[in-house]
Amino acid sequence: MLTQEYHVKKVQQPRPITVSVPGSKSITNRALLIAALAEGKSTLTGVLFSDDSRYFLQALCDLGFDVAIDEDSCTVSVTGCGGKLPNKSKSGSIYVGSAGTAARFLSAYLGMSEGSFYLDASEQMRKRPMKELLIALEEIGATVTFEGEAYHFPFTIGCKKRQKHEVTIDVDKSSQFLSALLIVSVLFEENFTIHVTGKHGMAYVDMTVAMMKQFGVRILKPDAGTFVIPAGQRYIARDYAVEPDLSAACYFYAMSPLLGVSAKVFGVHRNCLQGDEQFLDVLCDMGCTITEKEDGVVVLPPPDGRMHGKKWNLSEFSDQALTLAAIAPFADAPVTIEHIGHIRLQECDRMSAILTNLAAMGVRCESTKDSVTIYPEKPHAATIQTFDDHRVAMAFTLPGLLTGGIVIENPSCCRKTFEHYFDVVDAALY
Repeated sequence: MLTQEYHVKKVQQPRPITVSVPGSKSITNRALLIAALAEGKSTLTGVLFSDDSRYFLQALCDLGFDVAIDEDSCTVSVTGCGGKLPNKSKSGSIYVGSAGTAARFLSAYLGMSEGSFYLDASEQMRKRPMKELLIALEEIGATVTFEGEAYHFPFTIGCKKRQKHEVTIDVDKSSQFLSALLIVSVLFEENFTIHVTGKHGMAYVDMTVAMMKQFGVRILKPDAGTFVIPAGQRYIARDYAVEPDLSAACYFYAMSPLLGVSAKVFGVHRNCLQGDEQFLDVLCDMGCTITEKEDGVVVLPPPDGRMHGKKWNLSEFSDQALTLAAIAPFADAPVTIEHIGHIRLQECDRMSAILTNLAAMGVRCESTKDSVTIYPEKPHAATIQTFDDHRVAMAFTLPGLLTGGIVIENPSCCRKTFEHYFDVVDAALY
């Protein structure tokens, strides 16, 4: 059981790393909504069980869906009603916690469903962006009544009649706005067209489109900024295997150049659905070698033991900005992470978290509105402020593997996506 602090132990005798990680949060929550929108029973295997996915599962149960859960086997079965809510339900109360995917996806689903549904969230999620999605839903025909601050949780949402079949959405603050609209597009009786402004996180949109295709729904792209979903399509219920979480795997892959050992994560393969796979290319640029085995991708450290510093654009896999920032002080040249201004609006202000924690370790860094540059420096002992953000806690464990005295406050925040992270770290390294 986790205490209020986790003391990272300096690795004295590095050894090859072989680990398994939970299923992908992004894929799990997309699959849950798609299964609920399908006609019939879908069985999902390799499902992530964490705070985020449990909130999503509870929401589906609260809406009346037939959901069978087996956490021991990481399996969930969902019986969908072809886009309709079960038992002709036209009201309900849903709590999404701090789960961004649940917040955006369920808002879109219920915003396009007949009835009146009350949605609330944690204090953290109440502060995160929702406005662009909710405005788009209002333009289509949703009615939204806010209990407090406009365009923030809590609110009541529902739809009497869809007014439009064409909408524009800005994804600069979150690509989940677009993914939410895409997934629920099967509810429209006519062709539905989405025009997109902004570029943030389009790798996650590619994941959404690919999963929709896997469940039988095709999307047309007449140009780079337009998605057209032809009418008359329905998701086909199926058995579906969730990929291991690349976001989680990357912490262990980053340990390879840091400790000078090989790192394998079981079940991870190139050309997967997840955009964080691109972090493997960053590790290649830093001097690592990537090999794919039948049972998973293996990262080998730089032959000369030097991690190379340079500039990288992480706009499409910005969850790894924290990971790269955490190992950057050990590079042989400055590391600049570009096009990540939007991470200020995630579970916490992640740009500030990077600057605060690196400064606490004595590492020089500079930031602009959209980037951060980290200079080579041997970190010293420090307490890491996690800001109740799971990725801050997991990423800033990394420098502690080479530096004594690194303490992670509030390690239990990792329950959001990887509740046994520190157990896995301890078993793999010590």
